[in-house]
Amino acid sequence: MRDWNALKERYLRDELPIRLGNLASNLARIKSRCQNSSNRELVESLLQESKIFIEWTAKDAEVEIAASLVELQVQLACWQYCWGMIWEDVEQRMRMAEEAKVWSEKVLNMSGLLAVN
Repeated sequence: MRDWNALKERYLRDELPIRLGNLASNLARIKSRCQNSSNRELVESLLQESKIFIEWTAKDAEVEIAASLVELQVQLACWQYCWGMIWEDVEQRMRMAEEAKVWSEKVLNMSGLLAVN
């Protein structure tokens, strides 16, 4: 079992852009790990962790970013709710992977980490 309190303490030390970057990274890992059916538990844990990252991050974000994060959190919850059907159906799993990739890019853009100064 994960020590969520220790993870939260570590996660919240980072500034908002870094937290968003970590969330984007999780979403990218979801996309890549969906390629192999043996990664079911790993992807499922990444979905849960991503939802928690959003919970810890949205409150510190601007309203527009927070709204997008809540939308993403709902999407993650929907995937979790239908998890068995999604994972067993390769087409659905690949569709979820592509959606996770789109969200990853969107969150990374929201982070501002790619902005050229």
